[in-house]
Amino acid sequence: MKKVVLITGASSGIGYEAAQRLARRGCKVYAAARRVELMEPLCKEGIVPVRLDVCDEASMRQCVDTVLQAEGRIDVLVNNAGYGYFGAVENVSDAEARRQLEVNVFGLAAMCRLVIPVMRKQGSGRIVNTSSIAGLVVLPFGGWYHVSKYSVEALSDALRMELRPFGIDVSMIEPGGIKTDWGIIAADHLRDSSVGTAYEEAALAEADLMNKAYSGKTPRFKIFNSQFSIFNLTNPTAVARAIERAALSRRPRARYRLGRFSTVAVWTHRLLPARWWDKLLLRFARIRLK
Repeated sequence: MKKVVLITGASSGIGYEAAQRLARRGCKVYAAARRVELMEPLCKEGIVPVRLDVCDEASMRQCVDTVLQAEGRIDVLVNNAGYGYFGAVENVSDAEARRQLEVNVFGLAAMCRLVIPVMRKQGSGRIVNTSSIAGLVVLPFGGWYHVSKYSVEALSDALRMELRPFGIDVSMIEPGGIKTDWGIIAADHLRDSSVGTAYEEAALAEADLMNKAYSGKTPRFKIFNSQFSIFNLTNPTAVARAIERAALSRRPRARYRLGRFSTVAVWTHRLLPARWWDKLLLRFARIRLK
């Protein structure tokens, strides 16, 4: 029996490629996103595009019902839809903060709530949540984005324990920086939210750093009289492969961490005193200490 897979955020990048890889492994894939027209090329590989807005309860229910009416089951849910907005906590509006949480947290949780009863009735299932090392370490000016990813980590850990007795596995994908336009868009948001504020100089320096890194350049920073470049961005193909493994492995891992800097950052954060870590990150972000 073919596994039935539903992937959110599949109109581009990681979700798009993950849909292709799972279809080529013999799965029946439903690719969901707001812009269905961008997923039309996937049809030639047997993938079914479905409209989905993870901020709209009716849209989410309709999406899941479409899959169930056609297949009668859902074996794998991949929560890949995400949104990033950078800016100082003081400068980001409540509306923008809520939007980020709606997409990254509440939309993810709502999709889980819709498929869990189906999987429990089947006696099996798999949920794969795209998280990030942003759920484990924090950059200045990324507060609300990090809040959303820390929430994904907590929700996924709770779900994994709650659902294991029902034969449902839960995994997280934890990449570092990925070679997509996400960083460029986040940098633009950071500029927009910071111009004319007390944080302008520092925020624009970080935005410039992000833009260079995600545009294919290799920014370097100096610490302890040595030059470092930590922007070894992960190829989206590697993330799509991790999603494939999490979705189809007989015994999936709880976490799939990707990228050299990801592991270094997480362990450095755990080992360093907070004051040292803050100084390191401020130096990395090219923020001058007063």
